Amino acid sequence: MTTTDKIYRIFQNHPLIVTDSRKIEKGSIFFALKGDNFNGNKFAADSLKKGAAWAIIDEEEFATSEKMVLVNNVLETLTDLANLHRRTLGIPILAITGTNGKTTTKELVATVLMQKYNVSFTQGNFNNHIGVPLTLLKMNSETQFGVVEMGANHSGEIEALCKIAEPDFGIITNIGKAHLEGFGSFENVIKTKSELFDFIKEKNGTFFYNADNKVLTRFSEYDKTFTFGTASADFIGEPVQTPPFVSLKASFKKEVLYLNSNLIGDYNFENVLAAACIGSYFKVDPLKIEQAIKNYKPQNNRSQLIKKGGLRIIMDAYNANPTSMQASITSFVANNRGSNYLILGDMLELGHYSEREHTIILELISNLKIEEAFLVGNEFYNVGKSYRFKRFNDVAGLINHFEKNRIKNGNLLIKGSRGIQLEKVLTYL
Repeated sequence: MTTTDKIYRIFQNHPLIVTDSRKIEKGSIFFALKGDNFNGNKFAADSLKKGAAWAIIDEEEFATSEKMVLVNNVLETLTDLANLHRRTLGIPILAITGTNGKTTTKELVATVLMQKYNVSFTQGNFNNHIGVPLTLLKMNSETQFGVVEMGANHSGEIEALCKIAEPDFGIITNIGKAHLEGFGSFENVIKTKSELFDFIKEKNGTFFYNADNKVLTRFSEYDKTFTFGTASADFIGEPVQTPPFVSLKASFKKEVLYLNSNLIGDYNFENVLAAACIGSYFKVDPLKIEQAIKNYKPQNNRSQLIKKGGLRIIMDAYNANPTSMQASITSFVANNRGSNYLILGDMLELGHYSEREHTIILELISNLKIEEAFLVGNEFYNVGKSYRFKRFNDVAGLINHFEKNRIKNGNLLIKGSRGIQLEKVLTYL
């Protein structure tokens, strides 16, 4: 019996994995992961005192209890355990990746599939080398369908995640400019995101993609694709103008339905269409798809509409990259009448592309009809010195401004990378 097999037997009796010793639950298994600034091994004994049933460690000096299992590498053990569990369950798994929209698409797809299946899916954006194993290990014998989000900021990461989750189905929402610092180039972004397609093709699985997206049509030669789009596709939908929310007319096999959502921004059209397409492929009742999309409400600062007095705020500050920033701004200005304002935070992890990409955004908004733009972060502050917009080094400076100069009426888009923490400004608007 291998060490992984031994731990799997333990897991079957204690199917709750914890990696944060501050969040120990009785009967759980603590995996002592390590990072640049922490060593989980140091908290293994304490996790047992707090109620953990077992602790998995990889440093012998901390092996002080018979309830500890010493392994070569805790993270690799977690990964191997997740893969073994995935194979044992043997359920269909859909993997979702892409530059933009993957979390929203994942939420919508899971909501739609729940109308027919018992679905387990990635919580939040737990989509990396730790999040994917934890997502798999939360699935159980009652799970009928798994939906796993996969993120990456370096080449080879999607391939590695596929080897853990072994998806049967895949979808790439889109491919754009993000994490250029880690990828090195846009071409490497395309290559990395395509690693999901390569895995699905090798496994002879089914791959979904937007037939309207020219970058994604490279997958058309594979004969097990199922496409969505506005014209030549297996599942067709067209946008319906109902601002500020995204709505579309979708053609199912026996009927045409109007799908109304609570999502804001034209860029969410393809996310809704993707969810309806996947639901249709897996034979979810179209009327239940319609209801699921209607009932889904975005959270966590993703395409949310917030009203404060005479001010309509579109909060979309969970993440940002050049592709999503341009899409958000363009959609915002096109769909909102009256006075339009922008609060834009830096787009992080762009490396030597950063100055150019921030300048492109400033050139874009310079040619749009807006009352004012507020730029937040060192990148925008430096690049924006020759533009007419207000600049702040950080969100604290922006808050100080709004404490004295509030916007009382109009439309406001808040968009920026999570690290800028633009959500803090909401209290002062």
